[in-house]
Amino acid sequence: MENKHCDLGLIGLGVMGRNFLLNLADHGFSLTGYDLDLDKVKQLNKEKSDEHEIHPAEHLADFVAKLRRPRAIMLLVPAGKPVDSVIEDIKPLLDQGDLIIDSGNSHFNDTDRRSEMLAGQGLLFMGTGMSGGEYGARYGPSIMPGGTREGYQRVENMLSQAAAQVDGEPCVAYLGKGSAGHYVKMVHNGIEYGIMQLIAETYDLLKRGLGFTAHDLQDLYREWNSQELASYLVEITSHIFATGDEKTGEPLVEVILDAAKQKGTGKWTEWDATDLQVPTPTIDAAVAMRNLSGLKGERQQAAEHLDGPSATYGGDRQKFVGHLKDALYSGMILTYAQGMALLRIASKHYGYELDLATVARIWRGGCIIRAALLEDIRSVLSGSPNLPNLLMSRDFAQEVMGRQNQLRAVVSAAVQMGVPVPALAESLSYFDGYRSGRLPANLIQAQRDYFGSHTYERTDVQGTFHTQWRKD
Repeated sequence: MENKHCDLGLIGLGVMGRNFLLNLADHGFSLTGYDLDLDKVKQLNKEKSDEHEIHPAEHLADFVAKLRRPRAIMLLVPAGKPVDSVIEDIKPLLDQGDLIIDSGNSHFNDTDRRSEMLAGQGLLFMGTGMSGGEYGARYGPSIMPGGTREGYQRVENMLSQAAAQVDGEPCVAYLGKGSAGHYVKMVHNGIEYGIMQLIAETYDLLKRGLGFTAHDLQDLYREWNSQELASYLVEITSHIFATGDEKTGEPLVEVILDAAKQKGTGKWTEWDATDLQVPTPTIDAAVAMRNLSGLKGERQQAAEHLDGPSATYGGDRQKFVGHLKDALYSGMILTYAQGMALLRIASKHYGYELDLATVARIWRGGCIIRAALLEDIRSVLSGSPNLPNLLMSRDFAQEVMGRQNQLRAVVSAAVQMGVPVPALAESLSYFDGYRSGRLPANLIQAQRDYFGSHTYERTDVQGTFHTQWRKD
């Protein structure tokens, strides 16, 4: 029974791979798994139950031999060279029409390159984003497949059953050709960066400015999660403040080093947004603050000789907390607006033909940025598929406009307190810039023409012009 009957094989039995394999097995699929690290193969053997149809392999040839033809193989290995290495190792063992699915966080350019290379050898390839962490992989992630539609149709049933379910709908859908899936996952992670930074800034203002304890913070974020801010990231924030450190007895978050790391997807979003000339300032600020947080030693030295105002808030505390909630909600809307605007432009540029309402739908469950807000986004985009920006919808415009005074109050107070809030401030600047019928870029165009003869356009006549600015 073990030979040539498995529905899918998974290479990479780390936390994500092993848990997603067990998830698929829970739904009755027959599977094989392989990893260069034999200890991980043994761990899978320990975790699988007697009811699971899981047949781990210790050798790559044995792994391939267990698969039903045409074969379907999923990779959950680190992005970059490890993906190329696995593909090179497995290619000689495959036949035309076999399918490879890369479900790691690969850069979309790598996905396009691999897709073209494998298509030339008669192999199908899918770049598939997956979000939800360890728990999501085990019990239902959000899955973002791109690549060949033929390949997706072959594994659609498996992915639909393994994905998170919201209102009877699986959080998976075919998104588009080529690297569409990995591009959507990249932007998902960029939005994730932005929202995490927004939440961190509210925490900083509450702790430094108002003196909130971990218990206070736990209660507040739990309360916020029961209202319009309901989301996975706000929910886990309340859980974090409820967790104590066994070693010191202090809240665990207080003994964690304030230097955040990153794996690259946030900066990839920032880079491609810049290439496509799409403004994503909240995401940009989040990436910059992670980089600044990494300068821990320098910051400690600077704190000894760079003075600033007291971080203590001296106004109406209860009113300020209410303003913070509204500011955070506005910032979240504006971050989603930036991400969706980027996806719209990228879809046209790369030919993905994305349905943004579908993207919002599959983000409602399983993934890290799942939030009640996404149902509203899905609804708006379903009714207005050609909407250039969420801020152009009446509903979202009213949500932000109705809270803009609170967002302004929070940013103003933070500036006076000397507490950095770049994500909140950039969200406000994005709103103000987007609603400005005229910006000072005319001066920038004049400056460019002055020093570099780059030419400029006029408001009254079509064409490009150059002025000899210096008269001497």
